[in-house]
Amino acid sequence: MNDEGTRRGSGRRAPGGEPRDGEASEKKPPRKPEDPAAQARDIVYRLLASRARSRLELRQALLRKDIDEDIADGVLQKFVDAGLIDDASFAEEWVNQRQRSQGLGRKALGFELRRKGVEEHLVESALSSVDNDAEAERARELVQRKLRSTGSLDYTAKVRRLVGMLARKGYSEGLAYRIVKEEIEDVGDAAGSDSS
Repeated sequence: MNDEGTRRGSGRRAPGGEPRDGEASEKKPPRKPEDPAAQARDIVYRLLASRARSRLELRQALLRKDIDEDIADGVLQKFVDAGLIDDASFAEEWVNQRQRSQGLGRKALGFELRRKGVEEHLVESALSSVDNDAEAERARELVQRKLRSTGSLDYTAKVRRLVGMLARKGYSEGLAYRIVKEEIEDVGDAAGSDSS
């Protein structure tokens, strides 16, 4: 109520969205189309918030959102200059994470990085950080886990299945055969000693 005892508008609108009698209309200015560079920056920030990405991944995402190529390249260069996009550190982080979580070998890791647009010298540098012993140990763990489910298969079928599994994970053929052979022999020796 105002000083005269009459009721002011309740803030509700009449049907159709028009202000009720006696209410002032508060119009907001029409929203201007967002600046394409600002839109591109928002997209990049949003993508980088979830995980590190290569420059090519980010560029492709911007182009899919209909950001002009010149604007996309300019925005991405500013992120590179600020150190927020770094394909070298992305490649190293990717190799460490994927080797640890997925048990991937060098070939698979290299393939993934190349597919993400990481330059060859950065791929090679990141893959050089993979320790041979750690790679062999990870392959051994994968074989041990899978070997449990191959109990009824003959030797040749076990070898084929286990080497195939390691090959799909990007391990070299030589390493795969060596690890599989050693693990099958270890299981055979353990089974033989259990029965005596």
